Amino acid sequence: MLFQVQSYLKFLWHSKNEHAVHSPFVFNLLTKCFYDKKTKPEYAILKKYRKSLLENKNFIEVTDFGAGSKVFKSNRRQISKIVQTAGISVKRAELLFRVTRYFQPTAVLEIGTSLGLATSALALGNPEAKVITIEGCPNTAGIAQKQLNEFDCKNVENVISEFESFLVSENLNSKIYNLIYFDGNHSKKATLAYFELLLPTINNDSVWIFDDIHWSEEMEEAWEIIKNHSMVKVTIDTFQWGFVFFRREQEKEHFIIRA
Repeated sequence: MLFQVQSYLKFLWHSKNEHAVHSPFVFNLLTKCFYDKKTKPEYAILKKYRKSLLENKNFIEVTDFGAGSKVFKSNRRQISKIVQTAGISVKRAELLFRVTRYFQPTAVLEIGTSLGLATSALALGNPEAKVITIEGCPNTAGIAQKQLNEFDCKNVENVISEFESFLVSENLNSKIYNLIYFDGNHSKKATLAYFELLLPTINNDSVWIFDDIHWSEEMEEAWEIIKNHSMVKVTIDTFQWGFVFFRREQEKEHFIIRA
């Protein structure tokens, strides 16, 4: 906890807003997407999705293949508590929706479905997109599948698999993902492994979003390695998320932005 507080204070010290950004690409993203304050009809759906899970007092046995939980001491977890402590916030779900709406990706991959809160934002952001979401825990995936069906997110394909097993089994050299949301395993080793495995799927306009880049010292190390990769051209650190862009025409730049 102390580590995250220190990281956040450092973030606040270095972070800027759109007025300090001279890249037209990043400036437009901030002003037209990140800082868009207009209410969207889809926000009401995202809130209802969340509310229905908050009202679910059932318990499930969670299979955790990741770096573990900083909150839960047991794998038997109440659904409403998972939403409260580990689920994407309303504000971030709305931002993820806006990012998807802004870039209009046709092929989306999510690593780590959990209860589908972020999945619904991705699906609603572009209903014409195919959203593939991977979850290692069958019980969690089952709840997400039911929720996504109930809220008419018909463009989502749920895959129950350990992340690396899925990625290794796929012929990634023949696939393009326009947007990838990484929210599965908050360890340096796994994050960098997924990064390397998925590099063949990028095109010039691909958008990658890494969750919890300041979750631990390890995750900060992974983020620094990703930023310095030769194929990465632009990154945006919003503290909670790290955005990665591969735009060949751009100079390499890193931004720390309050979002």
